[in-house]
Amino acid sequence: MPPPGPNETAWIVRVNESVDLECLPSEEQRNWAKRSIYKVRPCIANLNRKAYQPQVVSFGPYHHGKEHLRPMEKHKDRALCRFLKRSGKHLEPFLDSLSEVVQVLEESYDVLDPKWKLGGSKGVAGHFLEVMITDGCFMLEILRTATQEGTQVKQEVTQEKDGYAFNDPIFSEHGKLHVMPYIKRDMLMLENQLPMLVLERLVVVESEGKKGHAFINSLILNFCSVTLSEDIGKCLHVLDVYRKSLLLPEKKPKEDNSNKDSSKEIIRSATELHEHGIRFKKSCSSSHTDISFAKGVLKLPEITVNDITESVYLNLIVFEHSHVGAGNEVTSYIFLMDKIINDEKDVALLHVQGIIQNAIGSDKAVAEMFNSLCKELTLRPESSLDAVHVEVSEYCKKTWYTWMATLYHTYFKSPWSIISFIAAILLFALAIIETTYTIIYH
Repeated sequence: MPPPGPNETAWIVRVNESVDLECLPSEEQRNWAKRSIYKVRPCIANLNRKAYQPQVVSFGPYHHGKEHLRPMEKHKDRALCRFLKRSGKHLEPFLDSLSEVVQVLEESYDVLDPKWKLGGSKGVAGHFLEVMITDGCFMLEILRTATQEGTQVKQEVTQEKDGYAFNDPIFSEHGKLHVMPYIKRDMLMLENQLPMLVLERLVVVESEGKKGHAFINSLILNFCSVTLSEDIGKCLHVLDVYRKSLLLPEKKPKEDNSNKDSSKEIIRSATELHEHGIRFKKSCSSSHTDISFAKGVLKLPEITVNDITESVYLNLIVFEHSHVGAGNEVTSYIFLMDKIINDEKDVALLHVQGIIQNAIGSDKAVAEMFNSLCKELTLRPESSLDAVHVEVSEYCKKTWYTWMATLYHTYFKSPWSIISFIAAILLFALAIIETTYTIIYH
């Protein structure tokens, strides 16, 4: 056997070194637990690139420097200066605070180009820290100004509001109306997240420890037009805050359905379920876990479908599939909606019941949106809505309910049909009485 060549020898050495340096399973587990911001897999991203690629502004390293996003960089610099001026502090204390956790911030990103890992020592900013601080301050300024109440009255051109001119292209009333909806869409994309630790460190230094994660959560929820009466605790990033807001209040314990295989249960469309006697009713809350089925009534939370709905849900689904331990509540909800919505008739039925509020136009467009959300994605066996799938399917299999529903939808759709049926019964009853009377007395 000939001796190995130089390339082969190098490969053998490299493999042996890798074996010696291989992490223990416990170390790998800790490393994976640090990640919270992921790249969307190409097989998914290729189906709808715009849903995962920011169109107006980049947050973090994944999309930083892309040509179409560069115009927003000058506005980030302005926001950084306004943030520092309002805080009454120079840049150094913020830089020192983030320098202490720069490795944690880097490890939050699942795929980070080595060029970003040049880091920065205390008092010295590497490019990664520059982006973290600049983007973090810009995000906080967006959240703060976008959620301020009150309307802006006419002002002189030279007059400023909170450091920004009344005709500022981003931070004015005009910007809130025409630019911030696009920033909100980009801010809710998985690849476009900042670790929450960035915002927390900035706010703690700015407020001298008086404000923390609860304050940031409230800004984010206000920005996303979500009202909650309780703090949702520490979160990973903006998308995680929004996701958790969709899942409150927490689910009630469900009965054990472990002996039933819900994967074999096929949920029919809303119109078909309606024909089987199932009624739809709006849940008491908008929580995506507030879904139940009892006594022929399927309760679903109200949802408003607008221009950013598709992008937001696609990113929430990918986050649940990418982050171990995140849960599958949003994915389960979308799978259920995909099953009960086949076409515009199903959307119209749910709209009449107050479950779907359509802000994008035709019912057909809403149906197509829900049908497109689950492409290339699978629902794991232990779905959070297993019980609902099983209960609805079992209900539809009961012949009595199907017969009654068919009778109702075939003969009693209109009030006149019901009146005619009652009249026919009365006439038949009178005929029987008359016949009986005739037989007895004649």
